[in-house]
Amino acid sequence: MTLADRASTVPPQAWLRVSIVVAVLTIVLKTLAWWLTGSVGLLSDATESLVNLASAAFALLMVRVAAQPPDAEHPYGHHKAEYFSSAFEGLAIMVAAAAIIWAAVLRLLDPQGLQQLGLGLGLSVLSSVFNGLLAWAMLQSARRHRSMALEADARHLFTDVWTSAGVVVGIGLVAVTGWLWLDPLVAIGVALNILREGGNLVWRSSQGLMDKRVERGVQAEIDKVLKSFEHPAIRFDHITTRRSGQRRFVDLHMHMPGNWSLQRAAAVRGSVEQALMSAVPGLRATIELLPSDVETHAADEEDLI
Repeated sequence: MTLADRASTVPPQAWLRVSIVVAVLTIVLKTLAWWLTGSVGLLSDATESLVNLASAAFALLMVRVAAQPPDAEHPYGHHKAEYFSSAFEGLAIMVAAAAIIWAAVLRLLDPQGLQQLGLGLGLSVLSSVFNGLLAWAMLQSARRHRSMALEADARHLFTDVWTSAGVVVGIGLVAVTGWLWLDPLVAIGVALNILREGGNLVWRSSQGLMDKRVERGVQAEIDKVLKSFEHPAIRFDHITTRRSGQRRFVDLHMHMPGNWSLQRAAAVRGSVEQALMSAVPGLRATIELLPSDVETHAADEEDLI
């Protein structure tokens, strides 16, 4: 088993707990780096780590909610709770970006010298190594478990790594050139980058809440299974799909000869459902049986107004 495979088998909740611990560690390292150097660029980096901590804690809460089984009030489960985590993380990132820009503009108007750059940059690089390794492992697990909350946290950590790299390069240029205005300029660039990432997270969470269709790869697996069951006596139509957190749903009509017994028709439907669930783990299929000579019509857009 490869390292990526081992990382993917760890459940989302476990990785989010690790993310909280690493966020606390990086906050300490980056805050110390800022305190030693006085760099507003490193301050912006430390601020984003605070967002990492809040986001990981909220994501852990939402993953726990999403894992709860269906109940009387939520018969389809609680899977969409993960999208709230992604939206929260995106909004938190944008608030942090605004705070960073404000601090950078003030420093741009009043440039100040930097101190102990070597030690400060070393601490920043060390924290980035921790974040990079954790983000890679979390992304492997997110893909396997189809966890939006874990993926959002992983991508945010990757953004944090690139942010830190930009800060290190910028402050290195300050040390070489003596141009103090580069420090707040780098901080503004960092803020604009994480602002873009925050907007992407909010957009993706909104798409999930609006019942977006399943991914193309999942749709291809569904089509492949249905095609394997089609023959002159059986056909499928009105196939619709949606995704909700870790779960995927497909609704369709299955037409077969009207003279078939109910037992025979139900057995075929059961075989189709089993094949679909085997091809797409976590898929919930709803199949309506209809005689071959019966056609149904989906509601037109005009009927929904």
